[in-house]
Amino acid sequence: MKMLSELGRYFILMQRVFSRPEKWKMYYRQIIREIDSLGINSIGIVIIISIFMGAVVTLQTRYNLENPLIPLYLIGLTARDTMLLEFSSTIVGLILAGKVGSNIASEIGHMRITEQIDALEVMGINSACYLILPKVIAAVIFNPLLTLLSMFVGVFGGWLASVTTGALSSADYIYGIQYWFVPFYVSYSLIKTVVFAIIITTVPAYYGYHVKGGALEVGHSSTKGVVASSVLILLFNVILTQLLLA
Repeated sequence: MKMLSELGRYFILMQRVFSRPEKWKMYYRQIIREIDSLGINSIGIVIIISIFMGAVVTLQTRYNLENPLIPLYLIGLTARDTMLLEFSSTIVGLILAGKVGSNIASEIGHMRITEQIDALEVMGINSACYLILPKVIAAVIFNPLLTLLSMFVGVFGGWLASVTTGALSSADYIYGIQYWFVPFYVSYSLIKTVVFAIIITTVPAYYGYHVKGGALEVGHSSTKGVVASSVLILLFNVILTQLLLA
């Protein structure tokens, strides 16, 4: 029953979040601010993790391929499809759930316990829409760009690892990443990213918005938001894979 109650409160909050804003000009400034806070500030960690994961996938695939009948260019294909299908959307989404989600829950939770949200309500402002909607829009706009960046950097990291370690020739790797390319894989990954972006922003925001108590409870709400959004990302990853690739 508690889970159903939480789910109901979440959808009630989302109804307020996606209601018509009072002034779009004011929201436009918030969206630009959130793109910088949630998106641009995440570029560094996405690049670092993607380049190392691309390198690790390439090297592990190479060292586990002992059969001489298997062509080496399949290593490049494996690295490419791993980045496109799973890592650049799902794993980066989980990383952003920890980084961005905790930030959102803590920020909104702090505003709740310091009565800033109550002040917005007194002024006649839809606080849920004003605080959460710009974050959702910013994530939906910028997270697909982070996914595309992760794809490119991950594939480049695999090439860099294969060339510098001598595990695979540059020609074989490049041929592998070009071999049997399915453009829909990119679309599939971007669709998942948009869904994950909504989860990453709305779920932690829900926990932060409904926090009660003091600083300790804000910390607990941040943890709950990250855990819940991570679980939902994994759940929707299975659902979307079945719907889009089956």
